[in-house]
Amino acid sequence: MDALDRLAEPGLDLLDRVDTLLARGAPEHHPVWPLLRRLQVLPGAALHSFLGLHPAPLATAGHAVRQLVRGYDQVCATLSDQVAWSGPAASAYGRSRAALLHQLDEGPDSLVGRLESTAGYADALADWVDRSRVAVARTLADVLGSAEAVAVVAATSPGREPAADGVGVGEAAEIARRVLAVLSVAYDGAETLLREWSPSLGPAPWRQPPQRPVRFDAPTRVGW
Repeated sequence: MDALDRLAEPGLDLLDRVDTLLARGAPEHHPVWPLLRRLQVLPGAALHSFLGLHPAPLATAGHAVRQLVRGYDQVCATLSDQVAWSGPAASAYGRSRAALLHQLDEGPDSLVGRLESTAGYADALADWVDRSRVAVARTLADVLGSAEAVAVVAATSPGREPAADGVGVGEAAEIARRVLAVLSVAYDGAETLLREWSPSLGPAPWRQPPQRPVRFDAPTRVGW
């Protein structure tokens, strides 16, 4: 359990109240409007979704992907063993073997290269989630202790018609601005990671070995 988990219950209670007040609108020209238009979600609903993000599953996935490399290493070791034969069939096999080795584990476009990129992307996402949760927790702690929070709770207390007289709406908009702003930064971080990693996450292209005419007029020798 991290700081955001510990703040989740009071934070959701406050932001649900903020959502209730904002359901009737926010002050005109308030800076919360661009954030609402961009994210298209109220802060309470946004926090509900964000709380489901945890770094541990992503880090575990990255580790699991790296374990798959061992299997490729074993295959490459088998293919690297020299076979005691010569002739046209041996030459054709050698070209195919070299192409397969290149496909399996030579460079970032190989299968191993793609596995390592996938694991790296998972690690980068885990780090992004961890840093984003810290940032959201800090913002949530600030707004929970703010004067705006007191006004919002008072405006949504039992027996009072929410926002009927406009009380607390401005304060709710300010809390929403602060929470949505930090979530917007987190969203930008995820988009940046996707752009940076996308080129190395696609399928590994097959590199065809050079084609040569097959000869049938020469002997194949095995075990010289």
